[in-house]
Amino acid sequence: MKRIFLLIATNLAVLLVASIVMSILGVNTSTMSGLLVFAAIFGFGGAFISLAISKWMAKKTMGCEVITQPRDNTERWLVETVARQAEQAGIKMPEVAIYQSPEMNAFATGPSKDNSLVAVSSGLLYGMTQDEIEGVLAHEVSHVANGDMVTLTLIQGVVNTFVIFAARVVAGIINNVVASNDEEGEGLGMFAYMAVVFVLDMLFGILASMIVAYFSRIREFKADEGAARLAGKSKMIAALERLKSGPETGAMPAQMSALGINGKRSMAELMMSHPPLEKRIAALRNS
Repeated sequence: MKRIFLLIATNLAVLLVASIVMSILGVNTSTMSGLLVFAAIFGFGGAFISLAISKWMAKKTMGCEVITQPRDNTERWLVETVARQAEQAGIKMPEVAIYQSPEMNAFATGPSKDNSLVAVSSGLLYGMTQDEIEGVLAHEVSHVANGDMVTLTLIQGVVNTFVIFAARVVAGIINNVVASNDEEGEGLGMFAYMAVVFVLDMLFGILASMIVAYFSRIREFKADEGAARLAGKSKMIAALERLKSGPETGAMPAQMSALGINGKRSMAELMMSHPPLEKRIAALRNS
């Protein structure tokens, strides 16, 4: 319920900000240039608002407990390991958090390299060896050092803009065709037009998701390479082997799982944010 509320609140914030910007700029969506500006405002606006509040959203939706003062040796080791890897990677120390979940997973998020969060599940923290956890942490620190949060936000903004713009252009063409074949020349009508736009948004959205997933998979290979440099190839391979033998993930929302260590498995690799673990292990062994 909390996740649904936060999602609705975020979307309302996007609509409010985008509406204000459009009002200030005097955007006329009846022209192609105006429609493109409209699509870009909503497409990039939503992506960047999500990026700006990503740490706050992660803490709220996942129930992350940020470690401000380690309570035991395990938490102390966790913070010290992230600190050492962050220094090696040349980034500011991320916030380190734990969230309660039986699955073995972790993620990194935040608006910039110097304002980030690395979080691990309790299942991972107490279900892996220290060498395996070190590999996982190095993977997440590499995501931050590579600027993957910003990169994926820009890609998401571009594809969002494409979906919004293309759906309305195609719907407009369909409306004009219907109007030309209609004796009264009225076209689809408002509700029919909106229904067509909705269907096209869904269809183009599937294509856009494939594009984002493709770039996300590339970033995973890069983060694995970075982790091998920070923690050692053997530790990263051991972590991936351990994840391979574990249960399927499912508790992490999509906006965080894209930068997690382990993504949801799928019959269609085109829709996966993470490459299959077998391919990631093979890539590291052959590097």
